[in-house]
Amino acid sequence: MSQSDTTPAEPHRDDHTDCDETPDAQSALSAPAIATGADADADGTPFEAEDVVVGYPTSEEPVVDGESLVAAPGEVTALVGPNGSGKSTLLKAMADQLAPEAGAVRIGGSEVADMDAKDLARRLGLLSQENVAPDSITVEKLVEHGRYPHRGFFDGLTDEDRAAIDRAIDLAGVDHLRGRDVGSLSGGQKQLVWIAMVLAQETDVLLLDEPTTFLDMHHQLEVMEIIETLREESDKTVVVVLHDLQQAARLADRVVALKDGAVQSRGDPNGVVTEELLADVFEIEAEVTPTDRGPQITPLRPLHGDDGDRHD
Repeated sequence: MSQSDTTPAEPHRDDHTDCDETPDAQSALSAPAIATGADADADGTPFEAEDVVVGYPTSEEPVVDGESLVAAPGEVTALVGPNGSGKSTLLKAMADQLAPEAGAVRIGGSEVADMDAKDLARRLGLLSQENVAPDSITVEKLVEHGRYPHRGFFDGLTDEDRAAIDRAIDLAGVDHLRGRDVGSLSGGQKQLVWIAMVLAQETDVLLLDEPTTFLDMHHQLEVMEIIETLREESDKTVVVVLHDLQQAARLADRVVALKDGAVQSRGDPNGVVTEELLADVFEIEAEVTPTDRGPQITPLRPLHGDDGDRHD
């Protein structure tokens, strides 16, 4: 693909997205570019899903059936659950990547489904699981794509754009990679660059779909540091899908646990991450120990159907 193909298209609702569909480079560049920051009040932007029903054309039944979620400004809300629990599907519905069959998603009180695509792109940012870019594009050029919602099609970068790009690169810790080709980076470095691109959009709501999956421990901690900095230094509303429950217990202000498309528990990590929930939702026996950094989970063994009342 040529470098000219990297101009992101405007984000759009996909009524025909399959679970296993991998977007091409164009849509992958546009997927994180769903963002804004200019219209928020001083207290941040509330973000909520109400009675959302959402699924895929290949499924007879909805994946998520009538669930609600409220994400508060200045907080990190983590969606957790086993594989196939519906956490990424719910996030896609909240990001307007999947059209709900029923229910509503609102940002700052406005329904996402009624918003102009580019207006939504200035208010909500998404880091998806699948991101593709030409190997020959530089880190700085890729991060520049995060500014597309704030520019006309033929407009050059303004001083404000360049300042936003510099802030994003600095926060993501990739300044030393600025001139490198994306194709020369490790998987962990690429993930930090994609995060920088989303940060450059300077949105009030930020959605991250499993941002630490497949990363080594060093890069996982770097991603978590970025999220912690956003919480401490801004009023951004952050919703993150995490495969690692221990990360959620340490990082999140609120945890929402799903199983089979239904919310099983929600609240602060100490109230949600319990031995009972690990048995019922994750089907494991584990010890949970309270610590200053959140509940510490020690997995012991998988649970099966003959393990008694703790698991049906």
